[in-house]
Amino acid sequence: MRSVPSRADSLAGGIAAAVRDLGRRGAVLGLSGGVDSSVCAALCARGLGPDRVLALRMPERDAGEDAATLAKRVADGIGIASEEVPVTAALDALGCYAARDEAIRAVFPDYAPSWRHKLVRSPPGGVIVFSLEVERPDGTRERRRMPSAPYRALLAATNLKQRVRKLVEYTWADRLGYAVVGTANRLEHDQGFFVKSGDGLADIKPIARLLKHEVYALAEELGLPGEVTAAQPTTDTFSLAQTQEEFYFGYPLPVMDRLLAGLDDGITPAVLAADTGLSEAEVATGYAEVERRRAATAYLHAAAIVLEP
Repeated sequence: MRSVPSRADSLAGGIAAAVRDLGRRGAVLGLSGGVDSSVCAALCARGLGPDRVLALRMPERDAGEDAATLAKRVADGIGIASEEVPVTAALDALGCYAARDEAIRAVFPDYAPSWRHKLVRSPPGGVIVFSLEVERPDGTRERRRMPSAPYRALLAATNLKQRVRKLVEYTWADRLGYAVVGTANRLEHDQGFFVKSGDGLADIKPIARLLKHEVYALAEELGLPGEVTAAQPTTDTFSLAQTQEEFYFGYPLPVMDRLLAGLDDGITPAVLAADTGLSEAEVATGYAEVERRRAATAYLHAAAIVLEP
């Protein structure tokens, strides 16, 4: 009797088939050392062979040095080649940090570039507002609500980080004749937690249909080290440590998994509430946020509109 391939084998085979269909020779991806990119790297190695996979480590001034070190250990453990390409100089030349500082000073006029900072969203329910949190040199922290114009300016500046990294990936892909592999999971892909033409751009997206807990299960199956599976997922964008929950989702990732799957499977708030410990009202609020984000981020998924003469 023929054995059923594991999910890892199935996805690895899918990567190999996609690379062939695209007429490419291998795969390149950005490797942060987080569970999503590490799983994608391991799947690529399984499907294509380690000698046809390149991992890029791309640290920058605000974030990424520690992650790049972990990414190197992950790449070495998988047996794939990796290159470190710091992107700080490119971002500086493009005005990323200067524009970031200008946006922050609209909220904290005395801000200095050495201060660490992050964005924090309001709790689920009602209109989502964002606050800017800074840490002064003496260690004290202050949080102030961020008006829409400085907020957009800050995001526009920091989105350069994802776009420059993707530029590096495609440059290496062109050089080697490789396909670019995206590392977004289902939560990120479905809810628009990516930058258009940045980390949302790829030729192949192996885990975009997998919830976060499914990615962790794959990491176990693939034998990835505990420091990868135990690490708290971050945005890797701002200089203060920042979880995906406080910046974007508003819920812990296991809860987001349940909300997204529950809504798609037609599970009523009452049933999901009994199964998760949330109240029925909390589940209804979570469902509403999922739907609202889908509508708000549809633009990120939209292809270019080609007009007929």
